[in-house]
Amino acid sequence: MSTPEIDVRVEPRYLPEESDPLQETYGFAYTITLSNHGEAPAQLISRHWIILDADGHREEVRGLGVVGHQPLLKPGEGFEYTSGCRLRTPTGTMEGTYFFVKEDGASFEVPIPRFTLDATGQTGGRVLH
Repeated sequence: MSTPEIDVRVEPRYLPEESDPLQETYGFAYTITLSNHGEAPAQLISRHWIILDADGHREEVRGLGVVGHQPLLKPGEGFEYTSGCRLRTPTGTMEGTYFFVKEDGASFEVPIPRFTLDATGQTGGRVLH
């Protein structure tokens, strides 16, 4: 059976209205676009995030689905969602993996590329490779 090819695109942004630098709270949103460029359907089952702030504080988040959904991505289809996080520093990074299952029950992981969260506006929320 052919393998799904899942592409992950990330667009992070700083949320000044959700931030209070005097309280060391910085809010960020990120929009994820998942696209299946393969020839087989796959369903997103869960996610694992690693969130790291500029002070080295590390937080790991694991959970089912994304924003309450476990989308089935057929060939040529995509799914987009927006979520967010808070940091105690004005900059940090996020990265992780999505856990998918194919129609035949075989599972596979898709890496989420590391991206920068930046309240200072210097990096423009770039994705790191």
